[in-house]
Amino acid sequence: MKTVQDTSTHFKSILPHESHRGYVRRRDKRKHTRDLQVFKMAQQLQYSINALFTFLKPGLPYALNQAGLPFGLLLLIVVAFITDYSIILLIKGGNLSGTNSYQSLVQSTFGFPGFLIVSGLQFLYPFIAMVSYNITTGDMLTKVFQRIPGVGPDHVLAERHFVILLSTFAFTMPLSLYRNIDRLGKVSLLSMVLTLTILIIAIIRAATFGPQIPPTENAWAFAKWNAIQAVGVMSFAFICHHNSFLVYGSLEQPTAAKWSRVTHVSVGSALVISAAFAVAGYTTFTGYSQADIFENYCREDNLATFGRFCFGLSIITTFPLECFVTREVVSNVFFSHDLSRIEHVAITVLIVAVCTSVSLAYDCLGVVLELNGVLSATPLIFIIPSACILKLSPGRWFQGENLFASVLIILGVFVMVTGLTMTGLFPQDCSHGAEMFYCADANVSGTAPPV
Repeated sequence: MKTVQDTSTHFKSILPHESHRGYVRRRDKRKHTRDLQVFKMAQQLQYSINALFTFLKPGLPYALNQAGLPFGLLLLIVVAFITDYSIILLIKGGNLSGTNSYQSLVQSTFGFPGFLIVSGLQFLYPFIAMVSYNITTGDMLTKVFQRIPGVGPDHVLAERHFVILLSTFAFTMPLSLYRNIDRLGKVSLLSMVLTLTILIIAIIRAATFGPQIPPTENAWAFAKWNAIQAVGVMSFAFICHHNSFLVYGSLEQPTAAKWSRVTHVSVGSALVISAAFAVAGYTTFTGYSQADIFENYCREDNLATFGRFCFGLSIITTFPLECFVTREVVSNVFFSHDLSRIEHVAITVLIVAVCTSVSLAYDCLGVVLELNGVLSATPLIFIIPSACILKLSPGRWFQGENLFASVLIILGVFVMVTGLTMTGLFPQDCSHGAEMFYCADANVSGTAPPV
């Protein structure tokens, strides 16, 4: 017969030992740490992908119209590859020089003149992008509101100036007042979901509405003569260099390897979605594709109206990321200390107010895309990161790892000069708000394929 002591010993033997319980706790802690790291990495991917998706969608079918469908897709892949390479190059330059911003990198490399040039470009690109977002918001949401019963062309909700002011005071201004980029994580995720929704709508309409529109002459030509202008639009669509250091700094224990993974996934995802949207939009409208592809869809198209709503909301939620960058540039140039609460609010309000004023006065999107692409995006992507690496790295310019950076500088200068010249000689016609001819007889209220 077992004694009480024997029974006690038996139960102790089948219960987990203290060392085993400690192992379980350590294992659970490591698992929690890994889950937290995965979550934080997912957040960074959201920020970086969202920065790339900001203005990819409406202008890329227009870029394929300029370059030709096959050649335009090749150019899109090339621009994505250069974007990926130069983003990594940018952070590499920051690590080599011990700097943590685009401006401080260029200042340490090229002195105060370089600092002023890159500060101007870094401010100009996101500022003009914000103007573009407001223009697009006014164009899209007015058409959305007109689908509400009782809202006609003369209603206040059909007035683009009122809609821009409403979105500014209700959404973009409050979101832009955040000081920490991490607090926009949920907003960034929402923008990504909306992006995928817009892509699905474009694909559906390519299948259901595209067959009703006759293709234009030379619609399927391999290449067209104004492909350089397309490079400017693509550069404008892909650039996120102006906020790369902000995203890199928000990484949990940032390293070059981790940043490379974030960059590859972000650029790769952006390329796939951008190419799919560009092809869907261009194959639907061919040579009629405009700088804002949603201007091509008919006002009575309910599915396109939902797409306009999604894209307008996506822009509103992305606007604050660009405001972060413009405010940081102003802070670095004019202030030698961290902004106080009052300074933070004052600068943010001033930037948003000026941006809103410009967007209220100007409403033609195509020229904005092209000029911002060749004047701001191209030097920030092609020229400046490569020039910094060449200055910081040993060896000759056209040897070893420096060869590709040297080629990028030459290519960037060519795109800037040629693109600016062609934009001046052959400006895009602005057909803001015009209903397309094919909408008169088209039946696009539903999603069924045309008979």
